[in-house]
Amino acid sequence: MKLSITKMAKSMLVVASTCMAFGSMAQAKKEVTFAHQDMMVPLRVVMESGELEKATGYKINWRMFGGGGDVIRAMASGDVQIGEAGSSPVAAAVSQGQDIQLFWILDDISDAEALVVKKGIASIKDLKGKKVATPFVSTSHYQLMLALKMEGLKTSDVNVMNMRPPEIAAAWERGDIDGAFIWDPILTKIKSNGNILTTSGQIGKKGFPTFDGLVVNRQWALENKDFVLALTKALAKADAEYRANGAKWTTDSPQVKAIAKWTKADAKDVTRSMALYKFPTPQEQISATWLGGGAAKALKDTAEFLKEQGRVKDVAADYSKFITTEFAAKASN
Repeated sequence: MKLSITKMAKSMLVVASTCMAFGSMAQAKKEVTFAHQDMMVPLRVVMESGELEKATGYKINWRMFGGGGDVIRAMASGDVQIGEAGSSPVAAAVSQGQDIQLFWILDDISDAEALVVKKGIASIKDLKGKKVATPFVSTSHYQLMLALKMEGLKTSDVNVMNMRPPEIAAAWERGDIDGAFIWDPILTKIKSNGNILTTSGQIGKKGFPTFDGLVVNRQWALENKDFVLALTKALAKADAEYRANGAKWTTDSPQVKAIAKWTKADAKDVTRSMALYKFPTPQEQISATWLGGGAAKALKDTAEFLKEQGRVKDVAADYSKFITTEFAAKASN
């Protein structure tokens, strides 16, 4: 009898251990690493609130990166499942075979990125022989090169330097560079004693729009659809709140404080910087302007330009396969 009880106890221990192991595996799966940047967008309010963690039960590791290229590399390594990246690094990533999908337009960059130069430089043509910094393979880099090309300048005519946003701020302060194409919060810091020659919005109107988007590892999204949908709904809600009430926000508003905290920006600059962006509604997200067609065209145009620059080897025939409207379509339901 003692022997059978002992065997039974051991069996129960094995079963319990197995259940605990499966429980641990299930728990481990409910974790995601999200790579964000310093753009001033309503998503920062979601990050601060903790509402997404509460709604999904996932542990979210929010990791800040200096540029979209860094985000894409982290996703390629498998360390990051979801990330924020501009249309240029997204185009580069999918052109090189990275298995990610664009599922949300975080923002239409519009005038939120700009080419700032030292006072005394009156035109883009005056940049010949000058030092201009930008994060490589970013939307700012893409539009800087377009701006130079439109004015008849070759790549070799300007010393284009690869710098992350904080490095640009420091280099500008030291007087090491003559200009920079960059976004906030660094944009605000350097344009206070510089001149804006052009903006992403002005270049976009000439047929080359740029955007920041959210991309996800395709396989991870298939296995974690509920989380991606919850994230998308939280984004839609935050964007709607900003569109409805953002004009009333002040430096003391909790939303502004949250955005300043997560972007390391000065609270007094937040609302002015956010006004430079446009945040598409869920209906606009899935329209022909964005996920329903426009984003694919923008990615292809960008990829073709990156190929000219020697940044990618191949351009895909169709970029819509790297985009999904599934989650945006359900975001307002």
